[in-house]
Amino acid sequence: MTTTPKTAAEALLLTLKSRGVDYFFANAGTDFPAIVEALARGAKEGLDLPQAVTVVHETAAIGMAHGYYLATGRPQAAMVHVNVGLANALMPLINAASDNVPIMMMAGRTPIGERGRFGARSRPIHWGQEMRDQGGMLRETVKWDYELRYGDQVEALADRALAIAMSAPRGPVYLGLPREPLSEPWPDDRPLSDRAQQANAASAPDPATLRQAAEWLAAAEHPVVFCQRGDPEGTLSPVLGEFAERHGIPVVESWPLRNVLAADHPMQSGYDPGPWTGDADVIVVVDSMVPWFGEKQWPRDQARVIQLGADPLFARVPVRGFPADLAVTGDPTATVAALAEAMPAPDAKAEQRRARLAEANRERRKAAAEAAAQGGAGSPMAPAYVGHCVAEIMDDDSIAFGELGLDAGSVRPKGANRFFSPPLSAGLGWGLPAALGAQLADRNRLVIAGIGDGSYMFANPVACHQVAEQMGLPVLTIVFNNGIWNAVRRATLAMYPDGDAAKANVMPITGLMPAPNYTAICEASRGWARQVEHAADLPGALAEAKRVIREEKRQALLDVRVAVAG
Repeated sequence: MTTTPKTAAEALLLTLKSRGVDYFFANAGTDFPAIVEALARGAKEGLDLPQAVTVVHETAAIGMAHGYYLATGRPQAAMVHVNVGLANALMPLINAASDNVPIMMMAGRTPIGERGRFGARSRPIHWGQEMRDQGGMLRETVKWDYELRYGDQVEALADRALAIAMSAPRGPVYLGLPREPLSEPWPDDRPLSDRAQQANAASAPDPATLRQAAEWLAAAEHPVVFCQRGDPEGTLSPVLGEFAERHGIPVVESWPLRNVLAADHPMQSGYDPGPWTGDADVIVVVDSMVPWFGEKQWPRDQARVIQLGADPLFARVPVRGFPADLAVTGDPTATVAALAEAMPAPDAKAEQRRARLAEANRERRKAAAEAAAQGGAGSPMAPAYVGHCVAEIMDDDSIAFGELGLDAGSVRPKGANRFFSPPLSAGLGWGLPAALGAQLADRNRLVIAGIGDGSYMFANPVACHQVAEQMGLPVLTIVFNNGIWNAVRRATLAMYPDGDAAKANVMPITGLMPAPNYTAICEASRGWARQVEHAADLPGALAEAKRVIREEKRQALLDVRVAVAG
């Protein structure tokens, strides 16, 4: 870049844009004047800055950044108002950290000076919002944090922050921005540099470890791959799919955060690890924090477990006791490709296993689709029936976000990264904002948020529908309305199946009735919305919602009455 900014705030925004940040998700406060002025001058002077997106709640802002990354693989940036905004942003930032999403999280810092400096304290809140260590509230969540001391540091700090965020394993970083240094003049003799720090190069797997893994797999009678997510760029899918098909190895996407294989891939063997763990003699765990769970799903002692990924042991998780007979560090795509190279040619045993698995998977998919199609009689509807109907309207490139509503098995993803589940941190309210972020990345793509009624309320839906109208994001929201926090109900039943709560007419602390009029929330932002009570009406309602999205370019919402599942 040859641009010389006017202030540190301008330097910050120019640096972000030059490092690949397209949007600046913002929830502003009294710490933002230098940012506001920089954006206004940038528009006037034609400076190349990220497009500012005003989001009226921090949960929605960080969730949108999360979803935009999932759709593009590009780093994100967001800024909120001092400690109070950062407190609201902490929950979705925990989600981002769990899902290895590179967000440059920024927050203003109450002015330090009481007088005599430009930008010094001028309102009562500037005393009330001060903290000794504002970054301390999220230090355990981010990869790196710092607070700006001098205005002319900001280019180097932003550059470093983004490089660290994008280094594997990726994740959020934090930069605090006190008002005085952010508004300092930029040195007239210092144009910004285009020499960006680069993220760490992907580590290569150890050849000897790969040879051992290949030897175990070649000798295995019942190998299986457990995979929880792929990369946003979609490079893992073809490599893993070809490897699995060549050697006749089932791929089970246990709790798929980002689906890897198309549902109709011959080796895609469902989403439940339970039926596979007991018989497996070699298990390959690809970038999966929780490949299986529960005593009934644990592998037998003789099974060998190979864990691979950028951080195969998930070192940030304090307690994680899954076995790792081999832990192979490296980019998952490159590691699977190298493992494929190390494998001998498939023998007759692998050929027979491949044919058997392909047939079994065809039959499983057929039976599941038939069961889902028949499960929607009357009212309320079975959630699987709703997913089946949603799958019918999805195009080849459509994507769906499920949060205690849609699941990968019901929507039958047509390719990699067509279905996203919430991170295992499970901070509720993720699904709708993430769908908005993905829609921002491509307004012509059908993006669906299929979420539970409790998750919908957690998402601050007024803020979400407002930004959907403001930015022209025609997302389809489907509220799975069962009037209950079903995750709490199921957890209670699992622990106390014969307890008093199981016998109660209404289980304590689970009911969400009387339900709000969810359609009215969407309609308040000029969206199209309908309530759907009966199964027979759902296909027509989905078709009309898709028409509104395609032809009128408006957001749409369906409030669908579903049965309490499980």
